[in-house]
Amino acid sequence: MTSDVSTDTNKTGNGSLISGVILSVLGVIAIVAPNFTTIFAETWIAAILIFAGFTKIVYATQTRERGGFIWKILLSGLYIATGIMLLVYPFTGVLTLTLLLGTFLLTEGTFELILAFKLRPQENWTWVLTNGIITLVLGAMIWFQWPFNAPWLIGTLVGVSIIFTGASRVMLALSGRSTLTGQLP
Repeated sequence: MTSDVSTDTNKTGNGSLISGVILSVLGVIAIVAPNFTTIFAETWIAAILIFAGFTKIVYATQTRERGGFIWKILLSGLYIATGIMLLVYPFTGVLTLTLLLGTFLLTEGTFELILAFKLRPQENWTWVLTNGIITLVLGAMIWFQWPFNAPWLIGTLVGVSIIFTGASRVMLALSGRSTLTGQLP
């Protein structure tokens, strides 16, 4: 019975380890070629918006009798038009997405600072404060370096995210192996 469990766990662990290594390699490639990765991410967002727009049209027609049909169709059109604009003008889309990311980080950093001071009586509130400051600084860096940072920024951030996802999968797989090794007789 124990060998069946260990075999299943090994297969799962190996899959997790392999996917973690592949993700880490893809993350490095994304960082090495940030302009390509940025355009790829922008195109992916455009495709998602277009697909979501058509999905909203289907929903609007299926729920026509519930009201708000015109608004649902207009919203669908907005999604589709935005997606098409991102596909037709990818560099402008990258500029816009980078500016939106900077704005999002500035807003999030501000909210995190407010939250930190609300949590001030609690222990470890400085972690929230530090997160707010770092997020605010990142947002400001994006804004102050925009538009010069736009071609590489999103690709680099996607690459870093993929590397950390891959590393976490590798570490979980290795942790699972060490736990399994400690349990075998």
